[in-house]
Amino acid sequence: MRKNARSVHIAPLALAAVVTGVLGATTATPAQARTESQTSAQATDAYYLRFDKGSVTNSRLELVQRTPGRDKVIKTYKAGSGQVKDTCAVGRGWLPNAGARKPYAVEWHRKDFDGIINGFVIKISDRKCHNGTKRTELFIHSEMKPNGRQGTIESERWTNSNPNDYYSNGCIKLNPTDIKDLFGRLDRVGWPKKLYVVD
Repeated sequence: MRKNARSVHIAPLALAAVVTGVLGATTATPAQARTESQTSAQATDAYYLRFDKGSVTNSRLELVQRTPGRDKVIKTYKAGSGQVKDTCAVGRGWLPNAGARKPYAVEWHRKDFDGIINGFVIKISDRKCHNGTKRTELFIHSEMKPNGRQGTIESERWTNSNPNDYYSNGCIKLNPTDIKDLFGRLDRVGWPKKLYVVD
């Protein structure tokens, strides 16, 4: 989510379980989320997402295909997550790691999400950090209007300057072109069920 966004908690049933950040009031319902998923390719285990942490504003989100032997990286995107590397800092820290034994679940995706974060949005599962603090309302998203276009206010306009738009309140952030490319690829090949986070 946007840096310095106002913190508002969402009832779990309103989103049917909500990549990292603090979300504001939304118009999404579980039924709407399921409808969006049903209009694109079905979920698959043939692909997965992997977030490789470098720095909070310069990390990598990879689309990976499972193949015999070594898995194949199909596409790599520059990504950010959080404002600090403390994975227990709610609304500020980047994502806790998630390896092969317990990856994040990719719960749903929307192309017209309407809240403090807008447009192309992927919801991932909650996660506890190393000290037991629960990180909730985790997303992969960008900065755009609900219709996917660029707006005029800072939270809806990607500039990547002052402040660096890769900063977030913990969510994984992609630029608008990259998240649309990711959605297009996954709509063709199938939506992954899992996100792995490594450093």
